[in-house]
Amino acid sequence: MDDSDDSTERAGSPSAEPPDVAELESPAEVLNDHPIRARLFDVVLQLREPTQVAVIADRANCDTETARDYLDWFEFLGIVTGSRDHATQYERNDAYFQWRRVEQLRSTHSNEEIREQLTNVREQLETHRERFDVDGPADVSLDQLDRDLTTEAAWEVLSEWKTLQQRAELLDAAYADDDTRSS
Repeated sequence: MDDSDDSTERAGSPSAEPPDVAELESPAEVLNDHPIRARLFDVVLQLREPTQVAVIADRANCDTETARDYLDWFEFLGIVTGSRDHATQYERNDAYFQWRRVEQLRSTHSNEEIREQLTNVREQLETHRERFDVDGPADVSLDQLDRDLTTEAAWEVLSEWKTLQQRAELLDAAYADDDTRSS
């Protein structure tokens, strides 16, 4: 039997030939298929510090004036904050994204579900506090960790603790801001 017979290959099975890398689209080409607004929003999500309009425009592969127009609109919506000290710079408004996460929690979970999740997260946080005898993960010294705990395992536990703190803040905000809940 001839293994190279194409009639015995199943539809969708990988071919024996590797893909021609030259035929694949570059990441820049894939991004260019998206509308400018979407590309700019993707860039904004990645901003961690004030960034000049020209740099943002370059990252989104659009002209500076178009970027400035959309960034002004994003600023109006609260998605970014602008600084006009020397050159116009924008940065992501983390408060806006925090508000969105809180609103998403409130729209997808009942007050009782939020309260139950918050109680569960608080119990987990208390377990971590008791285990390490400190208030938070930033207060843990790696020198004071259990000898049975590897460095990798310690970082994993501390990362989980930090994530739980952030989750508790979100849940607390979602629960506390709900005017319709009964006390």
